[in-house]
Amino acid sequence: MKLKSIVDQLQHEANVVQGEATKDSIYVSHTTFPDELAAGAAFGSSVAKLLNVNGWSALSSISADFALYSPVGKSKPDGPVDVGDFIQILLPGPTPENWVRVIHKSLDKTRAEFTVQPSPDPMANKPDQIEHFFNDQARSTFRVEVAGCTLSAFQIGKQEGINNQQPQAGDRALVNTLIAETGWLFYQKIQWQLLTDYLVLS
Repeated sequence: MKLKSIVDQLQHEANVVQGEATKDSIYVSHTTFPDELAAGAAFGSSVAKLLNVNGWSALSSISADFALYSPVGKSKPDGPVDVGDFIQILLPGPTPENWVRVIHKSLDKTRAEFTVQPSPDPMANKPDQIEHFFNDQARSTFRVEVAGCTLSAFQIGKQEGINNQQPQAGDRALVNTLIAETGWLFYQKIQWQLLTDYLVLS
C-alpha cells in the first residue's frame, strides 16, 4: 500500500511538471490577544495591511516586489486593491515578471479577503499569453479573519498548475517550469509565511 502511494505521488509530480495536474497549498498565522476588543482593533489594522498590496514589498530583503495596477494598467501607488486590478509580482533573482488579476474581494465585520488568478500583462498586447509561472486555472486567496480573541491570516493556493502549455505559456514555458518546480517550490513557504505573519502582528 505504501509503495502504491509513493508511485502515485511520483506520477502526480510528473503530471504537475508536464502541466497536466495541479497542487493546493495553504499558509496560516495566528495571534491571540488578551480580549476581543484588542483582537477587533488588530483586525482593523490587518485589513488595511491586506489591502495595501504595495506595502508587501517591504516585508523583507528577500521578499518579492508587489505593485498594484488599475484595470487599465495604470499604477495605483496608494491602493487599496479592488476587483479588476492587476498585481505585478517580481521574484528575487533574474526571473520574468509575473502578473495576476483580482477576481474577487469580500469585506465584513470579521473577515476580509481577495482572490487573484494569473493573467496577461495588462500593458502588453498579448491577450492569450499568461505572464505567470502558474496557468490561469490557479487561484490564490489572501484572507484575514478574527474569531473571539484570535486573529488569523491565510494564503490559500488552489489548482496551482505550471504554465508550460501553449498558447498560454508563450516563450516562457521552460522558465515557468524551472521557477515552479525549483525556486518557487522552496521560496513560496518563506514568502507566504512572511506575509501571513506580517498580517497578524501589530
